Amino acid sequence: MAKHSTQPEVDSSQFVFHTKGLSEDEIAAVTAVLTSALREQAAAQQPTPDSDTNGWQRSQRGLRQPLVRGPGAWRSWG
Repeated sequence: MAKHSTQPEVDSSQFVFHTKGLSEDEIAAVTAVLTSALREQAAAQQPTPDSDTNGWQRSQRGLRQPLVRGPGAWRSWG
């Protein structure tokens, strides 16, 4: 796979089958399934575009409006 590709690289040549008597079609099918599963798992672990903020910053968004200072800005309860 090219280095600029967005898909994580999976080296299927490192798969080792210990079961004897597998046909080439069976090996190809298992290799395709395993390769796909490994790519999905690697893609799920990729950082999201919003990863430049930490959990604290994400949890504090939009909680309240800024406090306004000045005469009449603060009111008492009841």
